[in-house]
Amino acid sequence: MVTDIRYNPMAGFTAMIAVLLMAIGTVFVFSADANVKHELDLQRFMEYPELRQVLYFPLACIIMYTVSIFDYRKLSLSNGWRNSPVIYLLVLSIVLLILVLIPGVGTEKNYARRWFIIPAGPIGKISFQPSELAKWATIFFLAAVCDKFGTGIRSFWKRFAPICAVVGLAVGLIIIEDFGTAAFIALLAFLMLIIAGAKWWHILAPLLFGALAFFTALISSPPRMRRIAAFLSPDKWNDSAAYQANQSLIALGSGGLWGKGLGRGICKYGHLPEDTTDFIFAIIGEELGFVGNAVVIGLFVLFVWLGVLVVLRCRDRLGQLLAGGIVLAISIQAAINIGVVTVVLPTKGIPLPFVSAGGTSMLLSSAAVGVLLNIAGQSAPGSVRSKG
Repeated sequence: MVTDIRYNPMAGFTAMIAVLLMAIGTVFVFSADANVKHELDLQRFMEYPELRQVLYFPLACIIMYTVSIFDYRKLSLSNGWRNSPVIYLLVLSIVLLILVLIPGVGTEKNYARRWFIIPAGPIGKISFQPSELAKWATIFFLAAVCDKFGTGIRSFWKRFAPICAVVGLAVGLIIIEDFGTAAFIALLAFLMLIIAGAKWWHILAPLLFGALAFFTALISSPPRMRRIAAFLSPDKWNDSAAYQANQSLIALGSGGLWGKGLGRGICKYGHLPEDTTDFIFAIIGEELGFVGNAVVIGLFVLFVWLGVLVVLRCRDRLGQLLAGGIVLAISIQAAINIGVVTVVLPTKGIPLPFVSAGGTSMLLSSAAVGVLLNIAGQSAPGSVRSKG
């Protein structure tokens, strides 16, 4: 365990941005879930997104700080495959991805079986989404295995193909549950392999196979095809597949420059579906206007900039790959979410990191940022590392 690391302003600023984004999310999830039809019942605490977010916010901060204390080099495979938590995390993720598909074990919501519902005593039930764990497990696995293989990753059959097979197994299981998350993880995997130094022509083979698999999954699903059609011809799908996108634009447009004021938005009253999760950015735009949206985007840009500095200043390959994967995951996910909300991209359920309601996403993203903070701290000039 790291016990003495010289203070690094870069790590401090990165932590502040993550905490600020979570604070903004907590406030607007509370605002978005306002409902004149019901009163809060604390005996059903976990049934209310705003109350869950109030609970998850401080817990996420604690997790981020706790993880930042531990040496990220423990994730390395240098001491053997059996001694790295990365392997066990990936195996656990794959097992959970299989279990969630079993009726009676996994829970189906919105025509998708991708959650576990866990009883939590008097406060209700907690939901857990294994695909979120699989996302981070895949990133950590790729960073560790690419660090261990080094330039050997350029060997197609001995190194590159087995790595793609493992990642393909996880993505294949996720695509059954969540098409968007599977595509997102596949994109991250290809980017990390490129960063790690894999040959371009090696990437083309799994890329073509993956593209064919995703195209097949797309055309075999009528709801997915409807979303694509609604994106291309929104006027024809105003009252159905394009409804959510149109309401999102109405929320953003009605906010103007400064917004209607915190808590004064009206789109959250049944007009905009998924307002606390996938479309929380639209609620921010309605209540704080363009300025509020610009602040959120600016915070993500600043987070990415600081993350890139961590990568550039890191002293070892493992830290560079871990930091790069974490920054890529958060930045691309944020860009996709904002693209969906602003109707630049077709509608898909991808939450806004740190901001959208959802305990699984917030807690695991906070843990990942904790790893990033540890890398930043140990990259500081004169940092001291001790193990225990």
